[in-house]
Amino acid sequence: MTMRAFITGVSGLELGTAERDFIRDARPWGFILFKRNVQSPTQVTALVDELRDAAGRADAPILIDQEGGRVQRLGPPHWPVYPPGAAFSRLYDIDSAHGLRAAWLSARLIADDLGQLGITVDCLPLADVPVADADAVIGDRAYGETPDKVAAIARAVTDGLAQGGILPVLKHIPGHGRATADTHFRLPTVDTPESELDATDFAAFRPLSDLPMAMTAHVVFSAIDPAHPATTSATMIERVIRGRIGFQGLLMSDDVSMNALAGSIAERTRAIIAAGCDVVLHCNGKLDEMQAVVAETPELSGIALARADRALAARKPAVALDRAAARAELDALINRLGPANA
Repeated sequence: MTMRAFITGVSGLELGTAERDFIRDARPWGFILFKRNVQSPTQVTALVDELRDAAGRADAPILIDQEGGRVQRLGPPHWPVYPPGAAFSRLYDIDSAHGLRAAWLSARLIADDLGQLGITVDCLPLADVPVADADAVIGDRAYGETPDKVAAIARAVTDGLAQGGILPVLKHIPGHGRATADTHFRLPTVDTPESELDATDFAAFRPLSDLPMAMTAHVVFSAIDPAHPATTSATMIERVIRGRIGFQGLLMSDDVSMNALAGSIAERTRAIIAAGCDVVLHCNGKLDEMQAVVAETPELSGIALARADRALAARKPAVALDRAAARAELDALINRLGPANA
């Protein structure tokens, strides 16, 4: 079955008739869930099944942002709270092995939550390296302030997801840590010299270049392309993401509806594809915008299709987990930070 090169959100807890018809006609490669789509385990499982049924593909990837900390689409009372990335960073500074173990355990438990619902992809790990004067949108989501530590913890998170049968999405390539604005609202420009970016921001992504999927940053890097954010910059994608960093997996945009991008939804979609992204991500579930994305999105074919197929093939069956023991071990490690810092 042919598919179009986009991932779409939907509006609510179940599919309406118009959405179901749209999905059947538009044939998105995958779907992404948000809090508006989440009520209970039974409801989420039913929605996941509805999405795949409408798409006509049992293997259609279902994505979610389930990081822990501030970014959890699944939460109480049905799902537990997980630590933010900064907790693993602080624990790593006390004992690196404990920091990596805690990151692995958290990701493995998250993977167990997702697998029970039929969700197959987590938009995790982050490899963003924040700086002191950056916008707080990354903040405590980050795994540290040095590329080596960030990459090491990100790898532990990736391994935890993989053990639970969940595919990772590396974000926000080639780096969101220096952004002085939240890209949901406006476009940030980073004026750092290319050599410094290569040694810090890009360096955190390089050891993770083998991951099957990555999500771009809506950030301008003026030393390389002063006119376009990475998402719509052929120079950034070819020279930095595919070249310097060496990422060869499926590259998806961050959300096309975010205000960091200029122009209409149709214009943004064309620019994303023209720059070299394999797949356009649209998140807000607004049907008129979804239709505008589809009108400008090609069928998934050629090297983009090959990357998509390789990404799905990278998913392995979950390994058995003693959930109670894993949660107890994670809590014991995080408690070493004290109640104010966990």
